[in-house]
Amino acid sequence: MQSGTIFLVGAGPGSPDLLTLRAARLISRARLIVHDGLVDPQILALARPDARLVSVAKSRARHTMKQDDINALLVAEARKGEDVVRLKGGDPFVFGRGGEEMEAALAAGVRVEVVPGISAANGAAAAAQIPLTHRDHASIVSFVAGQCKGLSEQDWSGLAGVGRTLVIYMGVSTAPQIAEKLMADGLAPDMPVAVIENAARPEMRVLRGPLAALPQLVEREKVKSPALIVIGEVTAELVMQGAQLEVGVESTC
Repeated sequence: MQSGTIFLVGAGPGSPDLLTLRAARLISRARLIVHDGLVDPQILALARPDARLVSVAKSRARHTMKQDDINALLVAEARKGEDVVRLKGGDPFVFGRGGEEMEAALAAGVRVEVVPGISAANGAAAAAQIPLTHRDHASIVSFVAGQCKGLSEQDWSGLAGVGRTLVIYMGVSTAPQIAEKLMADGLAPDMPVAVIENAARPEMRVLRGPLAALPQLVEREKVKSPALIVIGEVTAELVMQGAQLEVGVESTC
């Protein structure tokens, strides 16, 4: 029997309107969709009525399925001749472990295709009207994970500061350590910060404040995942030159 294909599909930052046409077609035709917890229910609703939806949602405290087991599941289903849509929030290759799943498929001799999606960083920043680059404020953008092991030992020096934008994925639960780490590296306590929660969705919130107050902002506003932290001058409201934002709740520390 010929193996099926594993499609690593990016679901974008949240809204079904931001899916690529190819992603939407694959979702609507798939008989098996293995999806993350960050995929919006409206996107899963695009699946055919008889589709089998398998959640492999992860959280900081609980993993429904370990990554090795996810890899094995994808390969096993494809070897049965089944095409598998592996649906991920954002883009599969930006903190989505798509690279690991691709390697597992190729090692098993299973065909794999990657369908890129709008990354969480790009989608969230656009929805919040925050330019990640700006001729007057930032010419460098860096993406980091705020929930990795050994966070305190990671070298982030030079990733944030004047002329730079730092986007932190999965940083809500480690906001105090992140703020402490960046200020210890020399970043000014009053560096502007924005926290974007539920980006590109009706319930989106954009919360702003200085770096030193980031932990208090996250705690006071009870920020929940999915949320991104953007650090840099581009997040300051003055960058918007007085534009009236209509992107949900605005809160300032």
